[in-house]
Amino acid sequence: MSDYIKRLQERRANVWEQTKALLDAAEARQGDERKLTAEEEQTYQRLNADLDAIDARAKELHEAEQRTKDAEATFAGLLDKPQDTDRRDYGQDTDAQLRAFFKGETGKRVFDVQPDAAERRTDLRTLSKLTAAAGANTVQTSFYTQLVQHLIEVSGVMQTNPTTLRTATGEQIQIPKTTAHSASASLVAEAGTLSPNDPTFGQVPLDAYKYGFLLQISHELLNDTSVDLTGYLSMQAGRALGNGFGAHLVTGTGTSQPNGIVTASTLGATGGTGVVGAFTADNLIDLYYSVISPYRASGSCAWMMRDSSVAILRKIKDTTGQYIWQPALTAGTPDTVLGKPLYTDPSIPATALAAKSVLFGDFSQYFVRMVESIRFERSDDYAFNADLVTYRAIMRGDGDLVDTTGAIKYFQGNAA
Repeated sequence: MSDYIKRLQERRANVWEQTKALLDAAEARQGDERKLTAEEEQTYQRLNADLDAIDARAKELHEAEQRTKDAEATFAGLLDKPQDTDRRDYGQDTDAQLRAFFKGETGKRVFDVQPDAAERRTDLRTLSKLTAAAGANTVQTSFYTQLVQHLIEVSGVMQTNPTTLRTATGEQIQIPKTTAHSASASLVAEAGTLSPNDPTFGQVPLDAYKYGFLLQISHELLNDTSVDLTGYLSMQAGRALGNGFGAHLVTGTGTSQPNGIVTASTLGATGGTGVVGAFTADNLIDLYYSVISPYRASGSCAWMMRDSSVAILRKIKDTTGQYIWQPALTAGTPDTVLGKPLYTDPSIPATALAAKSVLFGDFSQYFVRMVESIRFERSDDYAFNADLVTYRAIMRGDGDLVDTTGAIKYFQGNAA
């Protein structure tokens, strides 16, 4: 397997070199001939598709390896356990309790999915477990971690390491926010009066908006012991909740829904005329330096845009002729732009006139609030005539930017 992964990595590097050579050849031509011909554009799109396919394959291999390790750990734990004389006595085995609930053996309708004691002491951001080296191999997988991991995978904001607050209950909480920093100190004469020079603060209310998802499965699937029921339900519920919640974390209006990161951020750079809303290398450099140094130096400083904007980005060079997009060297880590990681989210607007199509800044200044329990409920009656078991997942959360002094800024396409 290691040889195959190495060949896959070498193939990715080769495809990227072919892409650069194609763009370099077009740029070396004069005038309008610098544009890609129809044949070259077709080749460019094929090479980009190859890169995406290789990335997808690398991700599949990483996930398969992780599933194998999780399964080995699970079987090792089962083999070490004494046989249970009562199949209905599930004790403290959460996985057994959960599967019994899914199959209707517990007689209960509601199952609150909560992190265990070890997870409660850990920031929710660690649940992404993007690479084995980052600690994935040492974390026991539970239904809660699987569900939240799938939620993070489909939400670009949740991948950027925002500050995540987990609360036991859902009442509104007030988070202090910075609206202006202290001004510079001034010269003061001997015995002179010092002028007030305080930062300005406000408050960000974080509520607990409810997101729900309904799923139906057949009794045949439910009773098939070969089916990874826990993994299947956690994946479906996690992705559904992540798609709904994640979209509002990006473009939510802040009224009866989270205040999205695009909505809450401030202008950093505007596109020039005649480029139909698209960005240039100079625009991205301007956006980069519109964010002050302390935020740029943060470990949570990153870029965010949608996939179609990344396709544009891959063609752009800086003034020295170097591509500003650089592919990741290892699977599970993001690509980089000007040395900072790049994340994608389908909810970010596409490049267009007046569109806020690129975000850059310190994403730890965006707070995501999640109420601790994710409620799972089961009904045998809802679809009784179709012999389907119905599940619903309920999650509550909110999000807002707590530093509005320019921690996160956006690029906006020209207005006309």
